[in-house]
Amino acid sequence: MPIGGQAVIEGVMLQDGPRVAMAVRTPNGPIAVELLPNRFAVPRLEGIPFVRGPIKLVQMLALGWKALSRSAELAYPDEAPASRWESLLVIVLVVVILVGGFMLLPAYLAGLTGIANRILFNLVEGGIRVALFLGYLAAISFLSDIRRVFQYHGAEHKVVHSYEEGVASVPDARGRSPIHPRCGTSFLLLFVVVAILVFSLLPTSNVWIRLGGRLLLLPVVASITYEILRFGSRHPRAWWLQPLLAPGLLLQRFTTREPSDDQIEVAFAALRYLTDEDARSSSTTGA
Repeated sequence: MPIGGQAVIEGVMLQDGPRVAMAVRTPNGPIAVELLPNRFAVPRLEGIPFVRGPIKLVQMLALGWKALSRSAELAYPDEAPASRWESLLVIVLVVVILVGGFMLLPAYLAGLTGIANRILFNLVEGGIRVALFLGYLAAISFLSDIRRVFQYHGAEHKVVHSYEEGVASVPDARGRSPIHPRCGTSFLLLFVVVAILVFSLLPTSNVWIRLGGRLLLLPVVASITYEILRFGSRHPRAWWLQPLLAPGLLLQRFTTREPSDDQIEVAFAALRYLTDEDARSSSTTGA
């Protein structure tokens, strides 16, 4: 199974099947490396096409939240950790923003146009959704902490490229591309495109049935999106997939930055801990 992951606060999380490792640069210099529990791993289902997509999406969201929370504790140990209720409130707000802001709001705004043609309506709705998504990324890119996360995002991709080529060294990774076809950024943008096509199949003009139908069809959209992205990563020269994959690859130029060697070392620490039995049997902290 191919290795994937994401950038976290001052570090990188990498996943290889049910195993998940995270490396974070601590304030005094050393790299803290830990295994994270993957409570949503369902090995028997993750090999089934069109079933594994929603499972992977839930894993990505759950593990991503866990990794971000834990990396913040390691990177900023002097700050008081959020209480259980504060964490729950943040999760609720994130869900409201994701579902309301990126799913329901575009459908509502498109409904104000009065467009009767279903295909044209979904194109307008999808355009609004893409505009909101790009506007969100543009807004957060001005934050210095987010720019560092984008650097670690680039380090994650470089290290995965190096590992997949069988080299796995900092000098080799330094020259690799910070763009990767299996990136979550590509998944999100492709998700929006696939949603336009799938949602156009809803035969009703009733706004509430249309909104409810979109929520029910989210697993279907996730399934199709994951299979397209997976096939595209294995067959990067498939010309007929390029119109779907190219926008996500271009968007990664916006969500990745060139990392420093120190940041690449952090990504390699997570990779070694994930793939090396000897590293996992030793101490969880090291440079």
